This record gives sequence, structure tokens and C-alpha cells, in this order.
Amino acid sequence: MSNTSTTTTRYTVFGHQQCGFCRRAKQLLEEQQLPFRYIDIHEEGISKADLSKTVGHEVTTVPQIFYGQSYVGGFEALENHIAA
Repeated sequence: MSNTSTTTTRYTVFGHQQCGFCRRAKQLLEEQQLPFRYIDIHEEGISKADLSKTVGHEVTTVPQIFYGQSYVGGFEALENHIAA
């Protein structure tokens, strides 16, 4: 996991270990040296219902990614967000 000592806005990735797109999201953020926090929904006991409440609509897949308080989406949305 990447951290910074400044108050830079960071990404938050909700995912789990068996998810290939979750691993790719972590790898992309690490390669771009962008600050992020990874939350394993299985280890943290976060249900899909809980995650849906956090996201603001029903979710059935991970990763679910935020930039600060703003919802980004999944892996492809993360790629687009970084490229913008």
C-alpha cells in the first residue's frame, strides 16, 4: 500500500484477494505512485449491501474505487480517471 505524509487526496479501493481487477487496480496505482488505501471487503467483513450503501447504489462487483470522497467506479473507470 502506498502512503504519503501530506494531505494529498488518495484513492480508496474496495476489493478482495481473488479479484483480478482489484489486483490490477492496486498495481496501476502503485506503478503511477499514487496514494491509495486498499480495503479487503472479506477481511473487513463488509457485505455487498454495506458496500452498496457506501457507493450510493447497488453494486455486484469489485473493485469499487473512490478518489477522496468522489466515486470513480471500477477498474476501467480508474484507468480513465488517471488518464484524464
